[in-house]
Amino acid sequence: MRVLVVTGTGTDIGKTVVTAALAACALRAGERVAVVKPIQTGVLPGEPGDLAEVRRLTGIEDLHEFARFDEPLAPATAAERAGRPAPSVAQLTARLAALADRDLVLVEGAGGAAVRLNAAGETMIDLTALLAGTAETQVVLVASSGLGTLNTAALTANAFADRSLALAHMVIGAWPDEPDLAERCNLADLPSYAGAPLSGVIPGGAGALSTAEFANLAVEWITPALGGRLDAQHFVSDHAVAPPARKATP
Repeated sequence: MRVLVVTGTGTDIGKTVVTAALAACALRAGERVAVVKPIQTGVLPGEPGDLAEVRRLTGIEDLHEFARFDEPLAPATAAERAGRPAPSVAQLTARLAALADRDLVLVEGAGGAAVRLNAAGETMIDLTALLAGTAETQVVLVASSGLGTLNTAALTANAFADRSLALAHMVIGAWPDEPDLAERCNLADLPSYAGAPLSGVIPGGAGALSTAEFANLAVEWITPALGGRLDAQHFVSDHAVAPPARKATP
């Protein structure tokens, strides 16, 4: 079993759409894929959560949500307010082990990587560290494209490095049709701040596509390292801002 932990520099930056794109690429390659949302918040019982969006975009049915809390808060806070315990990372890892017959398991986090999952203060970083001891595990960081993303990408990379973990991939969660100067500069700078290669660029609005459209286009947004065919170097050369030429010294 290979595990891809999809985490982010914050909330509402496209983790679910990135997870769906990675699932679509793996399905296209004939892999047995499961998608897991360890803890879902901000969704009432019976309402569609992030996994429902993955199902709508990819058609995948091998979906697993381990805990849900109604209020749109960090998992530990939502669980405390609900008067129910959130699962420990050991419990989450044990449940993920039951999916060992899949080729790929995608694990989508909640919010940023350092957000507390439970009353013990455990995070997605702790879950990743535990998973890395039991399965081939890589971290996919989803980052925004605009101002502020370099700082949050670097802080996230440092938080993983403190646990002797490295980010394997960095994906931009929503690339605009008309990127501004900061976004075009960030495109070139983000990999060095995250310490991970650019492994995908998801166009803004991709989550509104139909299942068929999404399945056909997802491979164009993801690099071969994650099952797609995006040429990241070519994309950067086409969209990033080249550094200004230095003036000659008289």
